[in-house]
Amino acid sequence: MIGKLDDYLRFNETALSLRAQRQEVLASNIANADTPNYKARDIDFSSALQGALARAGQAGGALATTAQAHYPNANVAADGKALPDGTPVLYRSITQGAVDGNTVEMDTERTQFADNALRYEAGITMINHQIRSLMAAIQGGQ
Repeated sequence: MIGKLDDYLRFNETALSLRAQRQEVLASNIANADTPNYKARDIDFSSALQGALARAGQAGGALATTAQAHYPNANVAADGKALPDGTPVLYRSITQGAVDGNTVEMDTERTQFADNALRYEAGITMINHQIRSLMAAIQGGQ
């Protein structure tokens, strides 16, 4: 029974967790807007969500691979930074560079930050709806 409840809530819980982690990455970009040579970072949310759901669905939790050479990605941050679940933090594409080497574009970061915050709130609304539906089913629709 608990496993079915976990499955029922897993998608929104995983999405909320990734949204919170992405919000931290975006906030870091905004905080470092004036830091020379800082490279703006972000995550590929849809890929990260698919990977997290796949890992959650597997018993062992780790993806099976056949060789270490399957991991290289040119967009992965040089410092190897990754989210706690292993999702790589990627460099954001540069559309307009700065003389000091900083790649943070405040308009882009603010837009992404606000969009992610709205989607986080929508996720909370969805989980609240799921929980209310479960409570109504448990209480017999009272």
